Amino acid sequence: MNSRLIKVSKYLSKHLRHQPERIGIQLAPGGWVEVNELLEACRKNKFPVTRADLEKIVAENDKKRFSFDSTGTKIRANQGHSVEVDLQLLPSVPPDVLYHGTGHKTVEIILQNGLSKMSRHHVHLSFDIGTAKKVGARHGKAVVLEVDAAKMYEAGFVFYCSDNGVWLTDNVPSEYLKVKSKK
Repeated sequence: MNSRLIKVSKYLSKHLRHQPERIGIQLAPGGWVEVNELLEACRKNKFPVTRADLEKIVAENDKKRFSFDSTGTKIRANQGHSVEVDLQLLPSVPPDVLYHGTGHKTVEIILQNGLSKMSRHHVHLSFDIGTAKKVGARHGKAVVLEVDAAKMYEAGFVFYCSDNGVWLTDNVPSEYLKVKSKK
């Protein structure tokens, strides 16, 4: 993605995940907003975005952060919201093992206290080690934690899978975690 589209993607993340009111939009159930309403709000806030920009970002964003609804008239961020929103995700049976990437500075405290959602709606987990490493690298030297999702599920923990394949749960107690790899 070119630098302009990266800026647009960050702008969309900020406003579709964290501060929709800042540009005068409201997220509907599922986190959806009408495409035309979003484009108009961007224009009014002196950050013009085109429909073609949105289509390119939805198609090419490596993390698949955004998606259109089946009609193509609405768009949303797939997860990572700090504002209250019901993404209308259905509980799902997770794979036996999931992964969480973090920076090396937080590993010890996570192994003691587990993973919590902090200011977000859920803890984000990856299906594969590579994705978890990328996430962890955003926080310094990457460490991948292995999550025993099968045992968590057996114990009654609820999991969801977002449209872009990120697994979500409310928390991961420390007894379900172990260090998988350090970069």
